[in-house]
Amino acid sequence: MQTHRHAHLTITGRVQGVWFRAGTKETADSLGIKGWVRNMPDGSVEVDAIGAMDAMGQFIQWCYQGPPGAKVKSIDIEELEPADDPQGFRILR
Repeated sequence: MQTHRHAHLTITGRVQGVWFRAGTKETADSLGIKGWVRNMPDGSVEVDAIGAMDAMGQFIQWCYQGPPGAKVKSIDIEELEPADDPQGFRILR
C-alpha cells in the first residue's frame, strides 16, 4: 500500500498578489510536505508536492481555500509517481 502521494496542482482564480505562495509554504511546512510553489505568467499558481497520504489530503484541502483574500476558481490535480523527496518546500521565482 502506498504511503506517500505526489501531486502536481495548477490553481486558478485570484491566487496571485494575495500571499498564496507564502501561505502554501507555511501550510506545507506545518504538514511535512516537500516540494515547491510558483506563480505562472497566466495568473495561476503551480504546486508540486510530495507527502504522507493524510497530510497531502489536508494540504490539498487548504489549497482549495487558500489564504484570506484568495478566491480559488479551480484546481487541476495531476497524480504523479512517487519520486525522491526533495529537500523542504520552496517558493520558486
